[in-house]
Amino acid sequence: MRRVALFLLLTGLFASGQDWHNNYDEPLNFQCPPGQSISSISSYHNSYHDDRRWKFSCKPTFSWGTDCFLSPYVNDFDETFSFECPPHHVIAGINSYHNNYHEDRRWQFYCCRSKCTSEVRGHCHSGCQWTSFVNSFDEYFFWTVPIQRVLVGTGSYHDDFHE
Repeated sequence: MRRVALFLLLTGLFASGQDWHNNYDEPLNFQCPPGQSISSISSYHNSYHDDRRWKFSCKPTFSWGTDCFLSPYVNDFDETFSFECPPHHVIAGINSYHNNYHEDRRWQFYCCRSKCTSEVRGHCHSGCQWTSFVNSFDEYFFWTVPIQRVLVGTGSYHDDFHE
C-alpha cells in the first residue's frame, strides 16, 4: 500500500457532542474492526484538563486474515517519539494513558499485516511518506488518510510551555 505516516502532536486530549474514544485524563483504547485500519483522526484539546479527547474512523484494508500485535509503549512522558509499524503492517488501533503530573500520554500502536483489498491493491508496500504537522497545540483538528493510502506510523513531541 502506499503508506502514509501521520505526524501527530500526541500531547494532552477534548470534545463536545461527539462519540470520543476517551475522556480527559482517562485511558484511550481504540481498535478498528478486523480487516480495517485507521482512516481518520479527530482530536480536541481542553486547557482545564490539559489533555485531549480522540476519535478515530476505520476503513476496509484487508481481504482476509490478519496478523496483529500491540507495540510496547513507544515513549516515556515528556519525550519525543517516532513510530512505524514493521514493513507490510498498518496502524489499526491506538492505546494511551495520561499522567496529570506530566500532563502527557504514553502511547502504544496496534499494527496489523495482511493482504490488501482492491481499494488499495497495487499500493500495498511502497510510496511511504511523512506528512507535515497536522495539528497545533490547543486546537481541534481532523485529518483523513488520503484515498488509496494507509497509516503506518506517527510521531510526536510534548511541550508544557507552548503558548
